[in-house]
Amino acid sequence: MAYRLISLLIGYAFGCIPTAYIVGYLKERIDIREHGSGNMGTTNTIRVLGFSMGAIVFACDFLKSFLAFVTAANIFRAYGGGIPPLPGLYAGLGAVLGHNFPFFMKFKGGRGIASTLGILLVLDWRAALVAYLVMALVIFISRYMSLASLVMALTLPFLFGFFGLGMEVTIIGAALTAMAFLRHRDNIGRLVKGTEPKLSFKKKKAS
Repeated sequence: MAYRLISLLIGYAFGCIPTAYIVGYLKERIDIREHGSGNMGTTNTIRVLGFSMGAIVFACDFLKSFLAFVTAANIFRAYGGGIPPLPGLYAGLGAVLGHNFPFFMKFKGGRGIASTLGILLVLDWRAALVAYLVMALVIFISRYMSLASLVMALTLPFLFGFFGLGMEVTIIGAALTAMAFLRHRDNIGRLVKGTEPKLSFKKKKAS
């Protein structure tokens, strides 16, 4: 139905807000894409600008999908009781797409993990809690943010199915998983080679 496409576009508009770029420019007058890994996301912001700036980027990227979900869900409230999941979920998917591929930043964005976590919280708190705990546990054990992100993403379709959220929701969960793996393909290669840097909360000097 048309609400799917409209919700995707609503989410994409939210997702295109380049949080890391804005924070990098306001804090150090730098283009975050030219430093560290070049990724416009939380981990690279922590490495280049420090933990506090990374936390701001994470919160804003989290909120992009959260607010996109709530906006679309309320616009299309007729499609279900309370907050209907499908319009919101398509908007969340759109927000991840916008974050990863913002059209006015030459489609060079982030990897969409914080925005994916934002979707989970408003979609189903039980799935969110499990996914957050899995991600935190992998970070604690390995200190590889990329590995934690991939493991968390891999759980999504299983969690959506386990908690009975419906086939279409589960398929979208699988799409989010696939997108996370696509965006982390370089990280996967480095993990295999043992050259992936571990997460550090120390700021690296921007050059």
